Amino acid sequence: MLGQDLDYNIDIVMCIDATISMRHVINQVKDSVMTIPQRISNAMALEDKEVTQLRVKVIVFRDFLYDEDALVESPFFVMGKDDGLFANFVANIEAKGGGWAGAPKNALEALARAIKSDWVRTGAVRRHVVLMFTDTGALQLGERANSPNYPTDMPKDFAELERWWEEQYMERRAKRLIVFAPDEKPWNEMCWSKCFQFNSPFEEFFNETDLDVFTKCIVGF
Repeated sequence: MLGQDLDYNIDIVMCIDATISMRHVINQVKDSVMTIPQRISNAMALEDKEVTQLRVKVIVFRDFLYDEDALVESPFFVMGKDDGLFANFVANIEAKGGGWAGAPKNALEALARAIKSDWVRTGAVRRHVVLMFTDTGALQLGERANSPNYPTDMPKDFAELERWWEEQYMERRAKRLIVFAPDEKPWNEMCWSKCFQFNSPFEEFFNETDLDVFTKCIVGF
């Protein structure tokens, strides 16, 4: 059948807000992201497609002004080989820091780092997927640039970040950005290509319907 003889290589980078305001949903987020690799494999199988390689990376973000561990990035974990390492990394994510509850975070810096990932370039069909999980808006890029732990390899503003997404680093046909965030800036202003947004109260996410919808966004080749 169509698709059976093709190599499907999928990379997923999950950007997870781990500030104190996420404490009431962080376990729900962690439980949900742990199901994503199997959900992808199951959804592919329903279309008579088999994933040749599935890699997952996690980027945990907070606030560079308040947190030394404001941006923590895992390597890519190869599913079927590094499942235990992936599970251990996710299990150790703790909701803490980030200033006052509900304050915007350095989510855009996490997104920038995700965009610059070492994406898979082999296989007949590829998918480069970024998932964003946050319960608030985001600080402007560079707003924390004076913090000593702020990365030097960041875009200077939101327009440059959009160019990174649209023109650099990622394959046009392969990329997908899926945002789980409230209806706040900058999420409600993003009109990027291949961007799918779930803008509703954050605690309402992660039901089976939402998970199935965004799985189809990834699998729908």
